[in-house]
Amino acid sequence: MTKKTKSAPAFAGRLVLLGFGSIGQAILPLLFRHIGLKPARTTIVKTREDTSGIAAELGVKVLAAPLDEGNYATVLEPLLQEGDFLLNLSVDVSSLALIRWCRQRGALYLDTCNEPWKGRYDDPQLPLSRRSNYALREEVLAWRMDKRGGPTAVLTQGANPGLVSALVKQALLNIAADTGVQAPPPHGYEEWAALAQKLQVKVIHIAERDTQTSTRRKELNEFVNTWSVDGFVDEGLQPAELGWGSHEKHWPADARRHGFGSDAAIYLERPGVATRVRSWTPLHGPYHGFLVTHAESISIADHLTLREDGAVRYRPTVHYAYHPCDDAVLSLHELAGRNWEPQRGSRILRDEISAGMDELGVLLMGNPRGAYWFGSRLTIEDARALAPYNTATSLQVVAGILGGVVWALENPAEGLVEPDDMDHGRILEVATPYLGDVAGAWGDWTPLKDRSPLFPEPADPEDPWQFLNFRVA
Repeated sequence: MTKKTKSAPAFAGRLVLLGFGSIGQAILPLLFRHIGLKPARTTIVKTREDTSGIAAELGVKVLAAPLDEGNYATVLEPLLQEGDFLLNLSVDVSSLALIRWCRQRGALYLDTCNEPWKGRYDDPQLPLSRRSNYALREEVLAWRMDKRGGPTAVLTQGANPGLVSALVKQALLNIAADTGVQAPPPHGYEEWAALAQKLQVKVIHIAERDTQTSTRRKELNEFVNTWSVDGFVDEGLQPAELGWGSHEKHWPADARRHGFGSDAAIYLERPGVATRVRSWTPLHGPYHGFLVTHAESISIADHLTLREDGAVRYRPTVHYAYHPCDDAVLSLHELAGRNWEPQRGSRILRDEISAGMDELGVLLMGNPRGAYWFGSRLTIEDARALAPYNTATSLQVVAGILGGVVWALENPAEGLVEPDDMDHGRILEVATPYLGDVAGAWGDWTPLKDRSPLFPEPADPEDPWQFLNFRVA
């Protein structure tokens, strides 16, 4: 049973679903359920025919047409007009190109990742900075500068990036309430940043531990995951990126600044899946995660920045700390051993998952009371009861997408927005019924806690919130 919320607006237009992998298959039935979308008004555009059988089962037309720079407008033009919706869940298709095109057509738009055209992520001729999410974001924001208003285009609204930006705002309000800090409801970026500063938040992890398992284990030369394999490999082989806090005193040896834009983030000269960080979730406890680049690491840090006379006065360090399912970890080890040459085979776990959950939330650290985690704890059993064609991981993404789609329909003339620009309360209202146990928990964990004395590591016991102390060499 799902909790009753404010009803979503009925959508009378057409919807094009670009891409029909694990997330596309998972979201489609919920769009029929929540916004009144009909199969006859829906078209799936994907690179090849649908072999899952789900499109046929749902009565939705599939157009097999790989999109590239030369044909995307021609393919999409008959399918979308003013008031229609392009839901982009593809890889290797430029988000900015699609956003521009939708603006010209008067169509609404949402994606879960700011994608470039195929080849940019893995072009060794490009400087690392150009292959970063920071650079992709700055290009889109530069395009937006003289274009306020117009058809709403929601950039990077899935679980993370996306839903976690709403979780951060709610976590700040929860910390204030739990610690007796009196603060009016924030309005605008500076007020949210001022609240974070007042609460002494120095570091924010997107702390995720996926424990879903299958009776069929990973095979040799195969990449296994609980969501998109192509998407995970692409982002994993981008340089590690993180929002860079104003409290940081130690500069990582392989860290670099971009030299343009907001300067809210830095990158490391190594892949995200070759960079491990310490983190913590309430149920699993401490773990080593991967510092995979994600758009929220940059946008949250940027939106929680306070400046005075042009200088940064406050900003938290923000980054992803991801421990995927165990078979995905084995896949990453094999990928590294292959010198980052992707495996020939790939498999996305869904129906064969036998147990486990995805514990996805935000971990805010620095407050004198301790570390505070707030997020979703969704088991595979609950995910299957709530929606078809889902894992715990995919349903958390779908919940964020659904919240973003509903918000866009309710606010159709906002122009280009990031998750941090939207009403976090409305996003959570729509998403929460699909997130299982949504909870907050305090803990006494720090990155220095319980370190082994067998191999001394550099640490500053007076200030455990330095990024140096989070890294695992």
